[in-house]
Parts: sequence; C-alpha cells; structure tokens
Amino acid sequence: MAANTQYEVATWNQIYDMLLDLANKIQGDGYKPDVIIGIARGGLVPARILSDVLETPELAIIQIEYYVSIAQTRQEPILKRSLHTQITDKKALLVDDVSDTGKSLQLAKNHLQQQGAKEIKTATLYAKPQTITKPDYCEKQTSHWIVFPWDAKETVRKIIQKQEGKRATSKEIAKLVKAGLPKQLAEKFLKDMQ
Repeated sequence: MAANTQYEVATWNQIYDMLLDLANKIQGDGYKPDVIIGIARGGLVPARILSDVLETPELAIIQIEYYVSIAQTRQEPILKRSLHTQITDKKALLVDDVSDTGKSLQLAKNHLQQQGAKEIKTATLYAKPQTITKPDYCEKQTSHWIVFPWDAKETVRKIIQKQEGKRATSKEIAKLVKAGLPKQLAEKFLKDMQ
C-alpha cells in the first residue's frame, strides 16, 4: 500500500442515491435489461439494488478475483466463478462497484459475450481515471481508494496487515476516519482484530 493512499468513504445513503441516478440514466437511454449480472464481490449489492429499482427480477453473478490488497492487484484478473444462468439472446446489464483498471470489467464482458448475450451494457458506481474499460453508466470518477459500506472491515484488516508498527497503522486509520469512516466503527474493527 502506498503511503500516500487517499481514501473516499461512501455511505449507504450516498450509494443508494448513486444507484437511483444510474437507474435513471439507464431508463433514460431506453435500455431494459433482461438480466442483471453482478461481479462478485463488489458488484453484488449494487446489482441487487439495481435489480429492484429497474424491476428486472433476473439476477445472476460471476466472480472475478483481481485485488490482493489496497491498491494492489494481480497481473491479470481471474474468472473464479463463471455465469450459471442462460443469457443467450438476452440483454444484460453487467454491474460492479468500481472500474479501476477496467480489466475485471473487460474480462466479465468477454465472458458474457462468449455466453451468447445479445447486448451488454456496463454500470459502475465509480470509475478511476486510468480505467481501460469505460462503463456505459457511471456516477462518479475518483483516483482515491474507495471504501464501500460492504468492505469497510476488510479495508481496516488490510491496513493492519500492510503497516509496519502501531504508529503507521494508527496514522493510516486516522486518514480513513478523516475520509469519513465513523471513528467508533474503526475502533470496533480494530478491537475485533486484536
């Protein structure tokens, strides 16, 4: 983890508002997916909410493994769980939380094409400036490490694992709290991990 890692902490309310805005963009384009596919793990919650808001009950997942720590990836993403839903001749909405490098999104999209999807659109909450795969629908661009409500404890755990010494850990956790993670939550996570 780079010492200069900057964090952006997203709240549940912010996420829900972003998903409502994404749904409006998708509907405004006249795109009506037959199936919504979430990329596990980060895209699961957004995919489920979009399934509800867009009134698209068919929901599926694929799992891609790419990150090994905060801002650290494997060389290439790995498809860990392929799609187990029939999507031949269906319009698909592929959902993830962020398009960072864009490699996971591209691997997932290629997989859906191989599975016979008629049309594939992509949606993410965030995109990083360096992404090679620009989502069709995206709400916000940032270069910061995003901490989602569904991975806050994982982020704290990875900070602890990567830091050398209590002072360095405390400094990094303080940056996280300053970015918006509730102090009480950070303290609870730290206590749970001792």
